[in-house]
Amino acid sequence: MERRSFLKKAAVGASVAGVAAPALAQANPTINWRLASSFPKSLDTLYGTAEVFSKRVAALTDGKFNIRVFAGGEIVPALQVLDAVQNNTVEMAHSAPYYFFGKDPTFAFDCAVPFGLTSRQQTAWMMQGGGMQLMRDFYKDYGVVNFLGGNTGTQMGGWFRKEIKTLNDIKGLKMRISAFAGRVLQPLGLVPQQLAGADIYPALEKGTLDAVEWTTPYDDEKLGFQKVAPYYYSPGWWEAGAQLSFYVSQKEWAKLPKDYQAAIEAASYEAHVYMQAEYDHRNPAALARLIKNGAKLRFFSKEIMEASYKAAVATMEEEASKNAKFKKIYDPWKRYQREQNQWLSVAEGPMQNFLMSRKK
Repeated sequence: MERRSFLKKAAVGASVAGVAAPALAQANPTINWRLASSFPKSLDTLYGTAEVFSKRVAALTDGKFNIRVFAGGEIVPALQVLDAVQNNTVEMAHSAPYYFFGKDPTFAFDCAVPFGLTSRQQTAWMMQGGGMQLMRDFYKDYGVVNFLGGNTGTQMGGWFRKEIKTLNDIKGLKMRISAFAGRVLQPLGLVPQQLAGADIYPALEKGTLDAVEWTTPYDDEKLGFQKVAPYYYSPGWWEAGAQLSFYVSQKEWAKLPKDYQAAIEAASYEAHVYMQAEYDHRNPAALARLIKNGAKLRFFSKEIMEASYKAAVATMEEEASKNAKFKKIYDPWKRYQREQNQWLSVAEGPMQNFLMSRKK
């Protein structure tokens, strides 16, 4: 009798346990969000990283949390996606934070500053060096929560109609360039312009621009800059490791179930790794094709690099002296970069230099 009673209770318990997990899963709501990207669909790595993120969130939530990605201009202009999140036009955005330099130069620390951290150093800074918390404190004033959204690696120095050999060649040059780098180069005579990706080629073709920097060979090849400006320069010292970010509305973030929040965290890390790997994989072949098809690879002279470095340091020190938010991040960031570069000079730097010498 006792045995039959025990077996009956066990069967009931097993039945309850069998339905408990699905019941909990069904308790989570179906949520549909919109994500505004700053990039056109033609740039499949920049735009595509948001789709990688979106698909992963859906997979991690059994298809109940769906984030639809819209290219730049489909809902809001490419450079207004932060405003769209703040205004609750969309729940999320994916962008290069230095696009919002005009609001506050501090945004650049979430992307790239001139002669800044490499991609690996930037990720280390954000994840382990205190950078993420510092940026999240900064973003509270904008009503968003930020997440890692990819890194392009060190970018190229851009496309020029003519060779740039000396500082005199920079004077009067109209160039599409990141806002921070433009501010650094203005005292050297450059005339900086900031345009979204889709607007750059037409301006270069019409002669509104004399030069343009975008990202790396893989994307530059798609945009066809070499057809108009054949001189391709390196390095893009203003973007040693340009990080992108996902922005989530603080209000919408607070409404999410905890496991949906965890899905966003996990998917953002996966998307972050995806972008770097994709560019590292595709850039070598793209550069070879560009050169084969007429691009003339050049390197900025030591004179230009030294003058640019001095101007960059002076610009950042000046900003830190008058902008408390900038200084709050700049001071620990500067110490972190110094430590990282000391380590790089011991192991990876010498190894890479040796391998390059063997190639020559």
